[in-house]
Amino acid sequence: MGKIIVEVRCNEYAMRGANPKVPWSPEEIAADAASCREAGAALLHFHARDPQSGAPSHDVALYGETIRRVREATDLLVMPTLGAHTLQDPLERVAHVAQLAREGATRPDFAPVDLATTNLDSYRSPQGFATEDLVYVNTTGGLRAQIGAIRGAGVAVNAVLWNVGSARLLGAFLELGVLASPQPVEVVLSDRIVACHPESDRGLDALLAFLPAGAGPWIALCAGGNALELVEAVVERGGHLALGLGDFPHRQLGQPSNAEVVAEAVRRARRAGAEPATPGEARALLTR
Repeated sequence: MGKIIVEVRCNEYAMRGANPKVPWSPEEIAADAASCREAGAALLHFHARDPQSGAPSHDVALYGETIRRVREATDLLVMPTLGAHTLQDPLERVAHVAQLAREGATRPDFAPVDLATTNLDSYRSPQGFATEDLVYVNTTGGLRAQIGAIRGAGVAVNAVLWNVGSARLLGAFLELGVLASPQPVEVVLSDRIVACHPESDRGLDALLAFLPAGAGPWIALCAGGNALELVEAVVERGGHLALGLGDFPHRQLGQPSNAEVVAEAVRRARRAGAEPATPGEARALLTR
């Protein structure tokens, strides 16, 4: 059986109305991470959140405490966010990564870089758009600066592809040496963000068809959607999967924890012919 890396996207910007088990505080994220590791996850992606309100936080101390607690509880690989559209300055987005990397106990294993300027307005039929002015801006120069800061801090880059344009930009960065081959990537699918490819086999295949030479292992995620429905397609294509309560409340499972969502993904992956990778196996796959 092949190996599939399961990344848990534990909180993103999710509040608790749809599922009260979204972790916010460092203690909650660490406990959640340990349970997810037992369920078969290998990689943790998290957003720092205000422990009481759940508001997005850019407090480096909060990031650091979260990573320390996660490392004390489990051997999961750790990938904090860059804050996406909540921070406008590209170097401000990545400043915490460089600071966290100064100590071994808080150094992230990976940091994501979104290779796109993207319209993030969420659309749901027939209600319409939730917003009509939410744009995530990433200039080419800003992306170069972010990648340079991450690599300069000794942290691996995870290139996030939102569409075919992202894949073509990745090819340019590989050709210019801004990124090095093989470069791990995440491919974003979404039925709600119309700038992305849809959450389907066809949407996935269309994006994978444009992966450039030098792209390494790929991980698929569904922004605002149910990635469990893609497990079989991902396994068949030799990819990996990212999912969690940060993207989707998974109410089809009741009010599950992230660990219960991971366990269901692992069950489906095994049925499709893949075994979950350990963190050590994931590191070898993503950094070879």
